Amino acid sequence: LLSRLDAICPVDVDPETTAEASRDWWPLALHWSLAGQVPQRAAAVVRPGDTAQVAAVIRSCHEASVPVTPAGGRSGVCGGSAPACGGIVLDLTRLDEIHAVDEKSGIVEVGAGVFGPDLERVLNTHHDLTIGHFPQSFDLATVGGWVASRGAGQYSTRYGKIEDMVVGLEVVLADGQVILTGGAPAAAVGPDLTQLFLGSEGTLGVITRVWLRAHPVADIERRAAYSFPDLATGFEACRRVLRRGATPAVLRLYDGPESARGHGGDGTECILLVLDEGDETIVDATMKVVADVCDDLGTAADEELVHRWIEHRNDTSGLQALTRKGYVVDTMEIAAPWSKLDAVHTAATAALLDVPHARAATCHLSHSYLDGACLYFTFAATPPPDEIESTYVALWDAGQRAVLASGGNLSHHHGVGLNRARFVPEALGPAFDVLVGLKQMLDPTGILNPGKLGLPTPFRMPTWP
Repeated sequence: LLSRLDAICPVDVDPETTAEASRDWWPLALHWSLAGQVPQRAAAVVRPGDTAQVAAVIRSCHEASVPVTPAGGRSGVCGGSAPACGGIVLDLTRLDEIHAVDEKSGIVEVGAGVFGPDLERVLNTHHDLTIGHFPQSFDLATVGGWVASRGAGQYSTRYGKIEDMVVGLEVVLADGQVILTGGAPAAAVGPDLTQLFLGSEGTLGVITRVWLRAHPVADIERRAAYSFPDLATGFEACRRVLRRGATPAVLRLYDGPESARGHGGDGTECILLVLDEGDETIVDATMKVVADVCDDLGTAADEELVHRWIEHRNDTSGLQALTRKGYVVDTMEIAAPWSKLDAVHTAATAALLDVPHARAATCHLSHSYLDGACLYFTFAATPPPDEIESTYVALWDAGQRAVLASGGNLSHHHGVGLNRARFVPEALGPAFDVLVGLKQMLDPTGILNPGKLGLPTPFRMPTWP
């Protein structure tokens, strides 16, 4: 098989290369990496340069029943691009061409391997356009990764999540067949097959090309900050803003500990950061709604807080430093209706802090919608070295199940990967059987990213915690 693949595109079997390509930013995998370990190493890294080569590689692996793990920037934090069952890592970063830009319609055709900064640079400079998708992993992630993990950018309240930006997809199926989905605005040609592959994390097909909606580069930007006496009051302010129809690009509310840690609060106040951009008339109206609501429920804070957040919003060095010191530290982002937010927050933080060796469990609201919002929990523990893995698992079991039991969902934008796989059957209920049926029909040999989304696999899985 390696000989056959080598005739298609570059193949690398070097142990160091394959070990590095078998990791992503999953915090548990970072602990293994610091110990010089990788839980499962791919036999080869395969680097196709176009869709035809991707199809030939996948067809070859399908015929040989060898696992294929698609990968882009490997910036995920749930083990989604780790080759759980060995086989090959399909590195898609050579699919890095911006194929076409339809300025009049605002549609961009782009390869799955294009990185966010490169895409925005071309669109901003040459077309006066932006996608508006700015995840914390912006510098590290590819367009294909955005789509495969159903990601969200930090300006999603204005521009939407990635599923709102995708016009259509080119997807290679497990047998090497290439299909196209979507392509027309608001089409009604049966079920939306584009949404089937969005968030599928490479388990149903490999995304090779994406058509995205683009917006004009913003004319102006406005910023504001507010303070609330408690998180529940801040939740209510954000809810009222959205229910009145205002959609500021950024609406981020921090609990007391996070406000103190990141924004200079005293631990008793909850800070809300607001930013909007776009057409001046719309932005001014949006910020007027925000001010009306927030002045009624809270007090104005220093606008400079927004500037500081922008300067440091993608800096995760603090979490990495704690990991190197032996801390167990991770984040858990979920979504829930407005009516459930208080209950979810209370239940999840209590459950996390009840785990032995837990040190902290904090929260902020990171994305808001008409019907609810995303809560983003950060938690840390200091177990003995021989209990790092078991403590990590215990924290996730406690926190995630508390969220599900109190009305929240499984994930908002980090996806499932390996870390959340065990929760998918209980999160989906009977609908999980439908997902399993789709997997068996589209990938009968089970080669596409096995071990992810909690789907059954014919391959042997490592015995991880």
